[in-house]
Amino acid sequence: MRTRFLVVLGVVASLLGALLVASPSPGTAAATRGSLVLQVLSNRADLISGGDALVAVRLPKGVRPGRVRVLLGDRDVTRRFAVREDGRFLGLVRGLRVGRNVLRASAPGVTGVAGDRAVIVNHPNGGPVFSGPQTEHYRCQESARDAACNEPATYDFLYRSTDPTRTDLQPYDPDDPPSDVATTTTDQGVEVPFVVRRERGFQDRDRYTILTLFRPGQPWRAWSPQRQWNHKLLVTHGGGCGASYAPGSPPLADYSGTFDGVPLVTPSYVTALGRGFAVLSTALDNTGHNCSVAMNAESVLMAKERLVERYGELRYTIGTGCSGGSIAQHTVANAYPGIYQGLVTTCSYPDTFTAGAQFADYHLLRGYFEDPSRWAPGVVWTPLQMAQVEGHVSHVNAVVADEGLFKAALDPEHDCSGTVDPVPGDPSTRYDSETNPAGVRCSVLDLLVNQLGRRPESVWTPQERAAGHGFGGIPFANDGVLYGLAELRSGAITPAQFVDLNAKLGGLDVDSQPTPERISGDPASIARAYRTGLINEANHLDEVAMINHGGPDPGIAHDYAHAFWTQERLLADQGHTDNRVMWFGPTPLIGDVTWANEALVAMDRWLTAVERDRGPEPLAEKVARDRPADVTDRCVVDALADACDVEELQVLQTRLSTPRQEAGGPLANDTVACRLTPLDRADFDGLLVPFTDEQWATLEATFPHGVCDWSVPGVGQGPAQTWLRYDAADGGPAYGGRNLPPVPADSALDVVSPVWAEMLRK
Repeated sequence: MRTRFLVVLGVVASLLGALLVASPSPGTAAATRGSLVLQVLSNRADLISGGDALVAVRLPKGVRPGRVRVLLGDRDVTRRFAVREDGRFLGLVRGLRVGRNVLRASAPGVTGVAGDRAVIVNHPNGGPVFSGPQTEHYRCQESARDAACNEPATYDFLYRSTDPTRTDLQPYDPDDPPSDVATTTTDQGVEVPFVVRRERGFQDRDRYTILTLFRPGQPWRAWSPQRQWNHKLLVTHGGGCGASYAPGSPPLADYSGTFDGVPLVTPSYVTALGRGFAVLSTALDNTGHNCSVAMNAESVLMAKERLVERYGELRYTIGTGCSGGSIAQHTVANAYPGIYQGLVTTCSYPDTFTAGAQFADYHLLRGYFEDPSRWAPGVVWTPLQMAQVEGHVSHVNAVVADEGLFKAALDPEHDCSGTVDPVPGDPSTRYDSETNPAGVRCSVLDLLVNQLGRRPESVWTPQERAAGHGFGGIPFANDGVLYGLAELRSGAITPAQFVDLNAKLGGLDVDSQPTPERISGDPASIARAYRTGLINEANHLDEVAMINHGGPDPGIAHDYAHAFWTQERLLADQGHTDNRVMWFGPTPLIGDVTWANEALVAMDRWLTAVERDRGPEPLAEKVARDRPADVTDRCVVDALADACDVEELQVLQTRLSTPRQEAGGPLANDTVACRLTPLDRADFDGLLVPFTDEQWATLEATFPHGVCDWSVPGVGQGPAQTWLRYDAADGGPAYGGRNLPPVPADSALDVVSPVWAEMLRK
């Protein structure tokens, strides 16, 4: 039903030897006819980066490996290949030039066919691959070797202590090893000292890190990894939503960017390492540092490619993260399916911009509620009424969301990483609306310009005219929203309060400054937000297993209702939520301090079951069917108690609302700009106190374009397109993205685990 252009996932080398040498799958008929077949294992052959690629050559029966010759263009690279321990003829090809490279294999007496060549499109290690033109302003680290922030990778060692109070990893010196090194047994039964090698480097102009259990002094190659690795991968993420113009730090902690973690509780990345996983993180998969789904996905894709080329092929990948870390997982899995097979989310949101519309409403409501001088004579608001209109139990939630999340994300003048104070007329310094309108803007809308596009000239502000271009488009609107409608109908607020609020609320301009007019948004940018997956309608999540865990929100804008938004969207798209479970417990935000680890182990069991399923059914059906029987919705901590369902979760949690939901909007909260219908007085029949003629005239003046018709899809609302790239074919940006071509035939789709290969062939 959906076209998906996915990355190569890979599997354990020992499972593949027979496939590559003796038993080609149905998709490799050329090999059975006596032809050589080249297959790129690192990634899609057209998305390679960094100048190298892991490649296998399938040999027809009777052809000796020593007679095979491999050329990269006119250069002989045969020496890079050899028959490895698992029987495959495999090599890491280096020296790829940026752009198109042709790799050919030949052997005496073997007739050439299309399969004996692979076209590899290599991208710079500094990026981009598909995220489109990079920001011109960027400040690399001081040690960078070039303007793309490149520098050689570094390696050091860490270890886990036998001291139970030291739950995180500690520095390890192989020449002077500490006396308290713990021992771990992996899920494959391999017992080793709990010593970890940490690789740190730069890709895509930012930092990445890769960690694995490691035996110092012993070799590790992609075709011969150390035996303690189980070929599984955990990717960690960070919270928040921001724009940065300098390298950041890859997050590892379970709740990075939201809070500091739980004392005396082992972080799940340490648990994963002890079980034999590799752990990977990139600074660009931290939404607090970079709130772009395309760059989140690109950075993880590039780092996974490096891992495959240096460490070996993967069975599957699990993501984990809180708040913005849940956003990165949900949106990347939906817009770039195949990067993850399992998600462990907490402090959950489905995406940035539907929560962003909620927080924009909070910002505007605060401007009215917290300034009684704006209230009409005789109009008084109680804290309870404010909270009711906001859809919450306390106005404090709106304050925290606005101050902690919304203001910095949308303020183009705040001091973001990599910028310096404005200097009038200097576009390399930070934006100032009065003195430096061409400066670097720190709003996420400008970071996301490749996805959202620029505002059309017809709506430019004086600052945009001075800069010579439109700023990043506004992907939401509040024109037509009748704030407090539910409270008006119930009698919780009076018609006078309702009219005064809606007449005076106003909107925001492109600099997030208040305006008396409502926000109409930029229609093209709104449509692009849906198309690019920045707004996540969950249309491509049916082949991903998901465990969400959470707890009550102490008033910091992370109530569990956001997890239900994802649930509603899954139901609307696929008719069930069997590929997702919801855990709710008493610990604020996260449910229970042990659940990050428990969810990781449960997800591992779930994906292992899917991997072993050899049935003919579609992958989505297998993901739902193969969920372990004990992995269910949960509303208690005690493992012996009965599991609960989502309905009970909602009662227990007291599912909260939003300003737009109180205005009549959908439960899924996925409409950021509603369609308008004429304001009709008959729609307000039955009010306990009817509007006066003067009040009605004020409403008509407030809503000249009409009011929201929530019964129809919103402006630009629709499913995400998958695997978009943001560079135009003739150079420059492709605003809103263009589809990548189908997966190249020379990408090794038929040498992955049979279950995951089914997904890749779509």
